Amino acid sequence: MPGDTTGGDGQARRALILVENLSVPFDRRVWQECTTLRDAGWEVHVICPRGEKRDTEPETVIDGVRIHRYPLRAATGGPAGYLREYGSALWHTLRLARRVGPVDVVHACNPPDLLFLPALWLKRRGARFVFDQHDLVPELYLSRFDRGEDLLYRAVCALERRTYRAADIVLATNESYRDVALRRGRKRPEDVFVVRSAPDIERFHPVPPEPELKNGKPHLLCYLGVMGPQDGVDYALRALAKLRDEVGRTDWHAVFVGGGDAFDAMVELSRRLGLTEHVRFTGRVPDADLVRYLSTADVCLSPDPRNPLNDVSTMNKVLEYMVMGRPIVSFDLREARVSAGEAAVYASDDDEGEFARLVARLLDDPEERARMGKIGQERISGPLAWRNSQRALLAAYAAACRDQVPVSAGGPVRKGKRHRR
Repeated sequence: MPGDTTGGDGQARRALILVENLSVPFDRRVWQECTTLRDAGWEVHVICPRGEKRDTEPETVIDGVRIHRYPLRAATGGPAGYLREYGSALWHTLRLARRVGPVDVVHACNPPDLLFLPALWLKRRGARFVFDQHDLVPELYLSRFDRGEDLLYRAVCALERRTYRAADIVLATNESYRDVALRRGRKRPEDVFVVRSAPDIERFHPVPPEPELKNGKPHLLCYLGVMGPQDGVDYALRALAKLRDEVGRTDWHAVFVGGGDAFDAMVELSRRLGLTEHVRFTGRVPDADLVRYLSTADVCLSPDPRNPLNDVSTMNKVLEYMVMGRPIVSFDLREARVSAGEAAVYASDDDEGEFARLVARLLDDPEERARMGKIGQERISGPLAWRNSQRALLAAYAAACRDQVPVSAGGPVRKGKRHRR
């Protein structure tokens, strides 16, 4: 970022990235942002929770990025559990932010929409606040808890408003999220940048298929991703039962890769539907195993149902299917079409029967599968490539630091009045 990566004393500008819901570098989007900033000359720090099986060190430096991690117990028991989780996360985040010291940019990734609190503390010390909106939390609340627009819903809306108000710059993952920032967040167009998530093509690339992963069947179906209440794994399982019972197809094996708080319930649903012999749940697996499954899959599943969140969200699994050259069956969501285009076929109205029939149609048409896979790879290497998001990210940081007084290692250098918007 020309002219903006060093402070007044010649030292690199410092960025502090705050994450609550995933560890780093496991959070691939955040890690790509970290390395992009590092390559542009920034000194990058991250505060995030520790992982359970990976990313477990309290503090580490990876590829020049310093990561500070805190212990965090995931929420259980509904909204009250999330309040306990978020309270602990905020306390640890502020504690570690004090240890990091002054920064030029504090970059907070939601959910939750509570990280504006430590961001405000850092803003008072000279930092600019970049809000990286990974999720629309009000829509997430409606989609996950099915409680309607109750008191807690109004509370998360208020927190979102406070976050927008505090942010100097907003990073949106797609144009739908950008529209929300402009309309609901009342941000200026020049202060909202679309930074799309994109797979790391160095880590995700096809390898030779392994027929033994098909469990003796001609075809392999694959689901990749988080298994939460809003992610539609139950829709996929019911569609597979219809594929067997209504379409009459048993020439397939399905693998579900990933974990989440609905994992055990999905395993039980699979048992109740009589799919135990047809479906395998792997839990989270190393990248190398994930690549093996995706390289062998004939069709990939994106069963997220239409709800206030899913319709406007970009699904990382869709992008990862595309980079691997796999054809996709999806429900008809606005942003799914923006991402996948003709690399997917779309079942309307959350229709599980139509979803099953589309799977069967693709299984019968290897030429169409190959055509769709090629389209997906071309989109990922072209308009959806991370290099485009890198430019947007660096432009956003340049805008955030416009007219900013640099922060030195010893504290903010206050020379005259700070720029105010």
